[in-house]
Amino acid sequence: MSRLLPAATLLSAALAIAAGVGVLPIVWLFVFKPLTTVLVIVHAWRRDGGKPTLRRAVLAGLVLSLGGDVALLWPKQGFLPGLICFLLAHLCYLLAFTRAARLAARWVPFVFYAVVAGGILSQLWPGVPPALRIPVVAYVLCLAAMAAQAAVVWRVSRHNGGAKRAAGLALGGLLFVASDALLATNKFHTALPMASVWILSTYWAAQWCIASWLKPREFSLR
Repeated sequence: MSRLLPAATLLSAALAIAAGVGVLPIVWLFVFKPLTTVLVIVHAWRRDGGKPTLRRAVLAGLVLSLGGDVALLWPKQGFLPGLICFLLAHLCYLLAFTRAARLAARWVPFVFYAVVAGGILSQLWPGVPPALRIPVVAYVLCLAAMAAQAAVVWRVSRHNGGAKRAAGLALGGLLFVASDALLATNKFHTALPMASVWILSTYWAAQWCIASWLKPREFSLR
């Protein structure tokens, strides 16, 4: 199972991306986009966060992300519901990360992501419809805080046994910001060539990194 799950997730993601760029029928996207996130959820469920609240928060974030994935299958009608689902997902992740390190225990990541968020918003702002500006700002703030706290966990954990997983978590936060920046650029600024390739590949890589932050669970056949 530990070997098959990553391969199945990669295959499902590849099929979803291929459908997203028109190589496969679009109906395949409706199957394999949710399925890929479900497989990431299975990956997280088979692991142990050490603290029940931490593990539950990560799983809740992934389930909310699944809701966002389904909503965004309808890009126009589902954008706001999808935005809300992912905003709540980031709050769940933020809660989980604060179980491993105090919120903003290191200030440099928060300054870095504040600058990144400000730069992204300044570029996209003219193209954001007025009705979406408040939700978009709220979402960007939550996304930036989540990514910054992921980096805080890494910096705090560099000298203990969870350093490698924490580094992956920090990478996951960065990839999530990159994915959403690409998605927002494609929607509000400039249409990107092969957009689904870049948006979905960074998105699922981010989710896999976050799920992999949970400690491996020891299973027994007894």
